[in-house]
Formats: sequence, structure tokens, C-alpha cells
Amino acid sequence: MTMPRLRPIVLAVALTLGAALARPALAQDDPALAPYVMLRSLQFVQDTVALGDHSAGEMQRFMLGKIDHALRAAPASVYDDPRNVDAALIYAMSGGNPATLEYLFGRDVSGNFDNRVADALRKYLGGKGTLVAKSLGDMANEYRDEPIGPYVALVSGNVTLPKDPKGALLFYDLARLGAPGTIVEEAALRRSVAIAVDADLVDKGLAYSRKYARRFVHSPYASQFVDFFVQLVVEHHPQVAEHDIDGTVEFMDVGRRGEVFLRIARRAALEGKDELARLASARAAALSGIERPEHLARLYSGVASIPTSNVDAAMKDLAAIPEDELSPRDRALRSAAQFVAGEVLRVPGAESLTQDAALTIATPDAATPDALPAADMPGSAADGQRMPQSSAAKLDPEFKTFVENGRSKLSAIDELLKEEGVRR
Repeated sequence: MTMPRLRPIVLAVALTLGAALARPALAQDDPALAPYVMLRSLQFVQDTVALGDHSAGEMQRFMLGKIDHALRAAPASVYDDPRNVDAALIYAMSGGNPATLEYLFGRDVSGNFDNRVADALRKYLGGKGTLVAKSLGDMANEYRDEPIGPYVALVSGNVTLPKDPKGALLFYDLARLGAPGTIVEEAALRRSVAIAVDADLVDKGLAYSRKYARRFVHSPYASQFVDFFVQLVVEHHPQVAEHDIDGTVEFMDVGRRGEVFLRIARRAALEGKDELARLASARAAALSGIERPEHLARLYSGVASIPTSNVDAAMKDLAAIPEDELSPRDRALRSAAQFVAGEVLRVPGAESLTQDAALTIATPDAATPDALPAADMPGSAADGQRMPQSSAAKLDPEFKTFVENGRSKLSAIDELLKEEGVRR
């Protein structure tokens, strides 16, 4: 297998470890092969991945396999050194083979491994961590100043999360503060952002987001963080203001900032946050160095402008966007926007003023089991007509959501027209 291209410092670590592992036997007194020394190399590579060197991912998998073999081959007396015991525990909590840890527990006749930790990790790695959540929480505080402390805290946060998300935040705080700049902090911060978003903890969510963007914007998991951040911004606008967004994206390069604003614009447009969609679209269009910024920004800005007095201009702008510059998902969004805009611009006829009296709910025909009530179809709210079912079947959930939002706005317009007709 060809070794992946690595940064010089990562390559040096890899070659040093490889040379040590190539020796014919694992000697008890060989300091180069002590488990805790080998683990430091693994930690270095993992932290390098979290900081953005994705080329080190293959080396991480290689090292996990080699350390797994070395831990099993080490004489039992090697674990008389507490540093090697910690190394075995950290290895298991860092993506290592759970069976290896079980093997070491079974050979531990000298009592070098803490039985409480052994039992808790055995259950956690076996998928039953919630059963020992309290025990792990107690151990996270007990071992907070030890090498395994941040890892136990991270694990404690994971098992506490399902029943007590806010309590999990405390463990994630403990984990990241105990291991700054490492993959442990990256995971703790990313999960903290997710918890804050779900629990509507806006201030905490923004604070965690700024920390993550400042430290780990190049992490291979950063796209997951951006998903959480976009959700936080859109769901809590205008409480989350433009300067709050800038406080996070300022740590990103131009391309990444543009991508974040485009994703905010798209989600805001779909959720009817028109002001935010126009703001984010304008910010995205003003940035350079991103793929197709003008077309996407025009799309989301046009979608957001449909409920305004500029609907005619928005309709023309949407039509002018080249088809091949949009993804299938965005083409569907444009089609939905054009449909709603067309209904807004269509001159209402006399029948629109009496639509409530004429509107009936269709009963599903036994011969056509896929027939739906008119109210469930994304057709015209102004005339009560239905779209062909072949078109409805192709609608994706985002398309339906947008059209349903548009239908509610059209219904409000029709009510105003009806009231105007009564007064006349």
C-alpha cells in the first residue's frame, strides 16, 4: 500500500514509530515501544487531523492497528507502569479495538486497571453506556487532573446526552478544558454546539460556535458544525443578528464564509425568513472566491423577494438564472418560487371573490387510491384548482414546504380581495 502524502512532521512521527515496530521483538525495557510513547504518536496524528491535515487520516488508521498489536503483545509487567495503563484506556476511547481492552482486563492479575473504569468502559464500548452514566460522571470528576480525565469526560457527556443534554454540556466543558487544541476539544465543542441549538441556548450556541470556528474550521467534521450553526442562525433570527454571524465567520477564509452565507440564505428562504435570506444572499454575492456565488445568491434573493412588492423583478431574475448553474435541488426550489410568484402576479377573476363558497374537498376515488384532497395539493389557492398528480408525486419535501408557505400568503391576499369586494 502506498503511504499517503503527509506533512513533514507527521511523516517523521510515522517513520519513527514504524522503525520501532519493525524490530523483531517487543522488549520490556525498550522505551521506544512503551505503550504510552506509542500513544503520544497516535494522539499527535489525531490532533493533526482535527486541525485540518486530512492526509493524516490514513496514518491514524495504520497506527491504531499497530498499537493494537503492540498492546496485546506487551508482557503483563509492562502495565505495572500507570502510564501504560492510561495509554491502553485512552487507546480504547480513541477509536481502538474494544476486544483488546477486554483482553487486557482479563490478563490483569496484578490489579493495575481500576475495576470501576474497566466495567464502565466495557459497557460503554458495548453500547450500554447509559446504564453507567452516573458512574462515568463520578469518574470524570475524580480523574479530571489525570491523563485519562478529558477522555472520560467526553465519554460521560456522550452517555449523559440522551437524558440530560444540559448536564452533558458540563462534561463536554470539562473535556475541552482538559485537552485544549486536541481532537477531544474538537468533538466536545462540536457536540456542545448541537446541544445548544436543540435546547435553544442561543448565547451558549454562539459562544461555542466562535470557539469552534477559531480552532477547528479546517477539521474534516467542520461541515457538521456548519449545519448546526446555520440552524442556530435561521431559527433564532433576528435574535441572532448580523454581527453575531460575523463573529463566527470572521475566522474562516473567504470561500468558507461565502458558503456559510449561501447555506443561511437557502434555509432562510425555505423557512420564510425573507429578510435574513436577502441579507445572507447579498453578503454571499459580495464575497469572491466561491463557486457560482452570483447565481445562487440571485436564486435565494429572488425567492425571498416574492412576498414583497418586488415580486415582478424577482420573477425576471429567477428566470434569467442559467439552468445548468443550479443543482437539481435548487432547480426544484426555483420552480416552486416561479409557481408561487406566478400566482401572486396573476390577475384574480370574479370567481376568486366567491371561492370559499365554491371550494369543496375532493373525496379520494376508490379507483384512484393516490388521489388527495385539494387542500393537500400544491395548487392554486386563488381558484381552488389542483395540480396534476404526476407533478405532485415529484415534489420533494423542501418544494412542498415552500409552496405551502406561499399558499398561506396567497390565501391571505384572497381574503383581502374578498373583503374589498364586499365593501364595494
